[in-house]
Amino acid sequence: MQSPQMPAPRFPIAHPFDDDKLREECGIFGVIGVQDAASFVALGLHALQHRGQEAGGIVTHDPEQGFNSARRFGYVRDNFTSQSVMETLPGPLGIGHVRYSTAGSKGQTQIRDVQPFFGEFAMGGAAIAHNGNITNANALRRELIERGSIFQSSSDSECIIHLMARSLQRNIPERMEDALRRVEGAFSVVAMTRTKLIGVRDPLGVRPLVLGRIGDGWCLSSETCALDIIGAEFIREIEPGEMVVITDGGVESHFPFRPQPSKFCIFEHVYFSRPDSILGGRSVYETREAIGRELAKESPVEADLVCPVPDSGTPAAIGFSLESGIPYAMGIIRNQYMGRTFIEPTEQIRNMGVRLKLNVNRALIRGKRVILVDDSVVRGTTSRKIKDMILDAGAKEVHFRIASPPTAWPCFYGVDTPEREKLLAATMTEDEMRTHLGVDSLKFISLNGLYRAVGETNGRDSACPQYCDACFSGEYPVRPSDMIEKGFSLKAAE
Repeated sequence: MQSPQMPAPRFPIAHPFDDDKLREECGIFGVIGVQDAASFVALGLHALQHRGQEAGGIVTHDPEQGFNSARRFGYVRDNFTSQSVMETLPGPLGIGHVRYSTAGSKGQTQIRDVQPFFGEFAMGGAAIAHNGNITNANALRRELIERGSIFQSSSDSECIIHLMARSLQRNIPERMEDALRRVEGAFSVVAMTRTKLIGVRDPLGVRPLVLGRIGDGWCLSSETCALDIIGAEFIREIEPGEMVVITDGGVESHFPFRPQPSKFCIFEHVYFSRPDSILGGRSVYETREAIGRELAKESPVEADLVCPVPDSGTPAAIGFSLESGIPYAMGIIRNQYMGRTFIEPTEQIRNMGVRLKLNVNRALIRGKRVILVDDSVVRGTTSRKIKDMILDAGAKEVHFRIASPPTAWPCFYGVDTPEREKLLAATMTEDEMRTHLGVDSLKFISLNGLYRAVGETNGRDSACPQYCDACFSGEYPVRPSDMIEKGFSLKAAE
């Protein structure tokens, strides 16, 4: 398998505003049955860039040249648009991955950690890209190393390749089934052989995966927005616990895992997915607007303006405005062009922090009672800076309304979350958070309210909630074995 020479070391990617956000860790995309598959994969990954900006990779297969790969640090647009790179990735079949590290060396990613991963098996080569997190990866890695496996990366995803290599099943899809039965946690996977494109979701369906049709070919994607960019038709979501094997002859569906109640990540509706995607048959944008309406019903306040914290708070702010009758206004303007090579980050520039990314519309804000709508509060550091900016601009009052419940527990299923003691809601009550942030009022949508907004009219069934909401409730649908081994304490039974 050929791999083009690596480029010069990457520039640091600055995120002075987004550092206080939860980060979805990966986006995956695959296509079969099209000419120049790599270009379609690159376009799909570009649409999924919000799911991972640290690095990306593409693997393709060509009947004459075999498997080829390219892995790069940074954005898709900077690495997979040049003719010199794309010419090294021929073939009608390819998969790709965009990454923001969770498992492995967070903040110190090596090129060897960048997916897709590739392996040669007795029946031919295979590549795999994974979105999610394997919660028993440490135990699996120890076992595999003791049995002679040699790991090339620090990624939990590499465990799948080694488990496949040790399987005694007769073909690669069956070996993948065998391997994934050993895996705990959350996973959506796209994989490829010389002739097959494979997609799998874990039995709980925590992370998303969808199927599309493009001409005579097929594609798999983390979100429907990536189908739109290549002109593909959205066919359906891959079901929890389903494996699809796609060839030139069509799509075969298998259900190799024991059926379990679905636990799709509810935060995909709140923040992770792009607003132009479809989740569970619902527009993400419309769901976020419904969250804002529900928030206005639960936590009304007298004010002059409803302003989003851009961009993730915008649909909820529109919903809040429509429900409350309080005018919507762009009180904060986001600089869309603050790229990763902006200027040398001197100490003075670093101290500007959020102001590099956001600026207050002073003429609009001065003398007004302002409701700020944001998607979440994690550490609270950015929220305090935004509040200070609004007050410095002359606002009379500042009220925060948050379009998710308090984030009080870390996620172990493919989201970069601080340790629990660094989550503001884990150590403070709502009133203590209001005082800490220095705002006139602070209200979060209730968990029941969030469930109503995503279409569960009876709210959250505490006996069997329809989503994974562990970051809010502390109720983990899959035991985080590795973290418990490191000393993490689960929520005590009530």
